[in-house]
Amino acid sequence: MLRIRGTTYHFRRIVPPALRTALNRREIWVSLKTGYQNEARKRASLLHARTTELFMQAHSVLAEPDALNRLEGLRVALRDLQSVSQFFSVPKTGSVPVPAPMPKPQQQSKQTLAPKAAPLMLSGALKRFVLDNPHASADTRKATQRAVDLFLQAFGDAPVSIIGGEKAGAFRDLLFSLPASLGKRKSSLTLEEEAQRAKEGGLPTLSGKSVKNHMMRLSALWNQLLQRELVTRNPWTGWNFENGQKTIRRSWTTKELALLASSSWHSTSVPEQTFRLVTLIAAYTGMRLGEICTLRKEDLQIIDGISCFLIQPHAETGWAPKTEAGTRIVPVHAKLIKARVLALKDTTDGPYLIPGLETSKQGIRGAALGRAFSLLKTRIGLPAEITFHSFRHTVSTQLRNAKADIREIWIDRLLGHEATHKSQGTTTYLTGISTANLQQTIEAISYPETAFANVTI
Repeated sequence: MLRIRGTTYHFRRIVPPALRTALNRREIWVSLKTGYQNEARKRASLLHARTTELFMQAHSVLAEPDALNRLEGLRVALRDLQSVSQFFSVPKTGSVPVPAPMPKPQQQSKQTLAPKAAPLMLSGALKRFVLDNPHASADTRKATQRAVDLFLQAFGDAPVSIIGGEKAGAFRDLLFSLPASLGKRKSSLTLEEEAQRAKEGGLPTLSGKSVKNHMMRLSALWNQLLQRELVTRNPWTGWNFENGQKTIRRSWTTKELALLASSSWHSTSVPEQTFRLVTLIAAYTGMRLGEICTLRKEDLQIIDGISCFLIQPHAETGWAPKTEAGTRIVPVHAKLIKARVLALKDTTDGPYLIPGLETSKQGIRGAALGRAFSLLKTRIGLPAEITFHSFRHTVSTQLRNAKADIREIWIDRLLGHEATHKSQGTTTYLTGISTANLQQTIEAISYPETAFANVTI
């Protein structure tokens, strides 16, 4: 059985009652010399096997004539067990000595023995400062939990006070070796096995951006621990995330859009009509996939006489835009009105505007669509530079190159970007941009007729 004292795990095993008098002890304590749960379990399993062997030998000799002499030998074996450091540094082959049991601490008076606080484990820090934090967004909770889960899979739970630069660096190196498809399919492999699979198969691995995102989530958690003086430093900062595999995302070309429009849909978890509808909205608004999939019926409103999408937080599900600037209104493009998108408010069952989508176990609506799009992209041969987010790049590029009289500050407001200029005048003007200005901006988006010709509701 594992016990933790301070930041170190110990092995504790009760001596069977029938053997306590013979072996002259009630329990066995051994320091495992580690604060990492996975490693402690491995060491404890070896100790459990060895102590079981000793107990079995003690039982067998109790009925023999020379039991006293043989039991004395077992007592000596227990007393003379070698230290843990020697025990766990020997080769795995051959006989392995067992470390000496740690003497049970002397009991002290309850009046003088102050209770020792249990160390804050990483899993506990995640729950206390992120998952139970009412001010943390759903995105922050989900992304931080994912980063912590990966660390726990790799190294096990441990007190935050002993997680330093060595483990942070090992985690960074492991992330860079994991396949880029990690989490997009069910797998029973360990992270080490996933890394080996990626290496042997020459598979693409996590990008520097993905690794950085995981590390920065842990860094943000550690900043809270620093403020409360629960740790002495933040080991997750100052790392380099360039691995030579950086992919520059870009806009769609006309040829690529035609290829996407003519491709057959393959997913059984997401209807083709839903896929076509979501891509159409993305192309004519620049909205993110998560923003589109979480639109609710009340998010389609008429503002200043103009039909608009409202990108806003939803307290009932905990969803919120990625940034503060992400809360915004987006006029509905004429092409979307022609495709009868406005009718979704009356024809779709349930609270959501977009039909045919399920919410994943992680609380993400549209996760299956994102995975299906990635598979489709690979199947039809689109390059790595093209992702669903490329619709957002395309809209931004079109608007910034438009011949119409469109101000850059209108584009920033429409896409939910922070203002390019941070002057007080700019900040004040942002709040006064009219819906008509935004509609003029949105209507500057255009595509060849062949790109989305057959998409209707």
